Amino acid sequence: MEIEPLLSPPAGDLTHEGPLPRGVALLRLLASAGRRGAALTALAHGTGLPNSTVHRLLAQLIKLRLVMQLEDRRAYVIGPLAYELGLVAAQQFDVRELCRPAMERLADESAETVYLVQRSGTEAVCIDFQQGPSTLRVVTLQTGSRRPLGLGAGGLAILAALEPEEIQEVLSIVGRTIEKDWRFAATDLRKSLEQAQAKGYSVIRNRITPGVTALGISFKDSLGQVFGAITVAGLNNRMTPKRIETLRDGLRRAATTIEKALRSHRWARHTP
Repeated sequence: MEIEPLLSPPAGDLTHEGPLPRGVALLRLLASAGRRGAALTALAHGTGLPNSTVHRLLAQLIKLRLVMQLEDRRAYVIGPLAYELGLVAAQQFDVRELCRPAMERLADESAETVYLVQRSGTEAVCIDFQQGPSTLRVVTLQTGSRRPLGLGAGGLAILAALEPEEIQEVLSIVGRTIEKDWRFAATDLRKSLEQAQAKGYSVIRNRITPGVTALGISFKDSLGQVFGAITVAGLNNRMTPKRIETLRDGLRRAATTIEKALRSHRWARHTP
């Protein structure tokens, strides 16, 4: 079972920000929490704001239907308006249909679970996944799950593909969070980053989910910018060195196919 840390704080100090940046920060944390939701105290920890301030913001977001409070327990989740807005945004930014053929092919060939991860600032967001035909399925991410760049296989592959200056900027923001909330030392993060850069793909083992190994390869958009990554995860006993090589080759083919699909379409340019 995956071990969930405390909600990681967003980049920057929110204590001097207005209600809009604070509200957006809460929505990002709730997106990370997923369907299980997050308690007020966890949201206060994640934003660095007082409980009273977070409670007031949540009340406003509930009125706007951007947040809901679960009836059976004291937890907050993303509200229906966020979903409705997401339907419109998907028409402009959703790349899942373009990537799905490559994902399905890789899931079928590998018999493992394949994930599509997109960069969102200093985070990696799971936007889709496909399960292979194996009866022993590994699901470590759900659609909408967010993690700091460099932590998971996808985020590590994305981080490794960035320019050196941008890597340092990202690490200055997420490094402390990964070390504190995920208990993954900065030295180990640097080492895994260097290994991913040298190999051209990422490999993590038991880092997030005990007993699971995951590989990731990044891909670029039509402008040559690092857009996301495709990853595959399986149980450790199935991830032998020989099989990792086979999966690496499959990931490379899938990434190449995705890049070709992205180049064939025009997407509105936005800052990651």
